Amino acid sequence: MLSKSKFGIPRRIWEAARQEAVAVKIDRARLRGMVLYSDLVRQIRSVKLAPHDPRLFHLLGEISVEEDAAQRGMLTVLVVHKIGDRQPGQGFYELASQLGRDTSDVLSCWVAEIHRVHAIWSVKPAT
Repeated sequence: MLSKSKFGIPRRIWEAARQEAVAVKIDRARLRGMVLYSDLVRQIRSVKLAPHDPRLFHLLGEISVEEDAAQRGMLTVLVVHKIGDRQPGQGFYELASQLGRDTSDVLSCWVAEIHRVHAIWSVKPAT
């Protein structure tokens, strides 16, 4: 039996937050862009999350697993740190490895996944 909540958040609210996060990332992917963790959490209105909130990491993991299963790449590749390396967090690379990505060179893994996601979602310019 499924629990009625996830991390103490009612499932319907969790699902709404997940859909909000997906929409933000798809919008960025269409523009071949990225989104900061801090900007993403500001755009999730269903539940209050912080950029370093473990619940956010689980939410992002669920999205990546679902998008990968649908052959659309790890959409959460577009969520990056504001300061420092401007890349996804370590959890992204751990999940990427579990999903069969070669993470021996994390930079190459990251760039390849960005290209995959952008190619799927980006708007092609009119000719």
